[in-house]
Amino acid sequence: MTTDPYDLPDVSGLVVGVLGGTGDQGRGLALRFARAGQKVIIGSRAAERAEAAAAELGAGVEGADNAECARRSDIVIVAVPWDGHAATLEALREELRGKLVVDCVNPLGFDKQGAYALKPEEGSAAEQAAALLPESRVTAAFHHLSAVLLQDESVEQIDTDVMVLGEKRADTDIVQALAGRVPGMRGVFAGRLRNAHQVESLVANLISVNRRYKVHAGLRVTDV
Repeated sequence: MTTDPYDLPDVSGLVVGVLGGTGDQGRGLALRFARAGQKVIIGSRAAERAEAAAAELGAGVEGADNAECARRSDIVIVAVPWDGHAATLEALREELRGKLVVDCVNPLGFDKQGAYALKPEEGSAAEQAAALLPESRVTAAFHHLSAVLLQDESVEQIDTDVMVLGEKRADTDIVQALAGRVPGMRGVFAGRLRNAHQVESLVANLISVNRRYKVHAGLRVTDV
C-alpha cells in the first residue's frame, strides 16, 4: 500500500530544542513553534543567556545550556553560526545520540558584492552534521526563513514553503509536520542530504532579492 505523501504525523506533543536559540534565526523559530503550541527549549553555550532570551520570548519557552537543551528535546534544530557549527555538534555528540536533528545552517561568505555560498568539505552543513553525528537522525530544513518576519509578533502568518531533506522518510515526515504547525508555513520533501548544498546556497540569492526589493522573500513550490 502506497503511503499518502500528504498524510503527516501528529507532532504536537514533541519537545523542540533550538541550539543557537539566542540568535535571530533561533529566537524566531522558537517563538513561532511556541506560539503554535510546541514545548520549546532554547540552548546557548551559557545557560544564563538562554534563560534571559527565553524570558523575553515568553510563551512558555525555557532556556538551558546546549547540552541540557539537547538532552531534554525530541527534535533538535541547529541554528548556530556557520563558524561554530562543527565545534558545537562535536561537543554534543553524546547528547544528540538517537535524536532527530534538523540542520538549518547556511554556509555563507560576504564581501563587497554581497552574500555568496561556501562549499563545506563534506558538501553541505547538513552533510557535515551527519558526518559528525553518526548516531543521530540528521535532516535539513528551515533555511529560507526571514528572521525579521519570524520575530515580528504582528506577523500572523509566515507565507513560505520549507524544503525538507533527509535519508529516512519517517524523519522528514516529522519535520514537514513540524513546519506545518506554523500558520502559513508548509513542509515539502526535497530529497536526500546529498542535495542540501543547493538548498543552503539559495539563501545567498534570497539575500540579493531582499536587498534589491527591500522585502523579506520566501519560497513557494508550485503544483504540490
